[in-house]
Amino acid sequence: MSATPEQELLELSKELLTSIDEGDWEAYSNLCDPTITAFEPEGVGSLVEGMPFHQFYFQREATSGRHQSSISSPQVRMLGEDVALVTYIRLVQREDHRGRLSTRGFEESRIWQQQQGSWKHVHFHRSLAGKIRL
Repeated sequence: MSATPEQELLELSKELLTSIDEGDWEAYSNLCDPTITAFEPEGVGSLVEGMPFHQFYFQREATSGRHQSSISSPQVRMLGEDVALVTYIRLVQREDHRGRLSTRGFEESRIWQQQQGSWKHVHFHRSLAGKIRL
């Protein structure tokens, strides 16, 4: 039995977050359209366009300590046959170089578009939901 588009998009979203957590630029860039747009905290209110802005963070991420992302409360809404909206709360657990643990929550909305037979990530909006220090 093949996966539904909703299941496929949720799995792709998990792959996207794993590529971010692991600093895997190649995997991330393969999932994204080169003209991706975003509103995210790092953009300080600006619409970020294209991949170079994101690549900078991949180059720096290796020195920031261990972390992983989990998806909570996912929703997938098909907006036709070739466009979909995936929303969820992303929980990012981090351990810094001193062994301190923290969890941050982000509200994320990601738009995927079917392009030449595969889904590409074309836009996202990420907002900080909160942070807990342990």
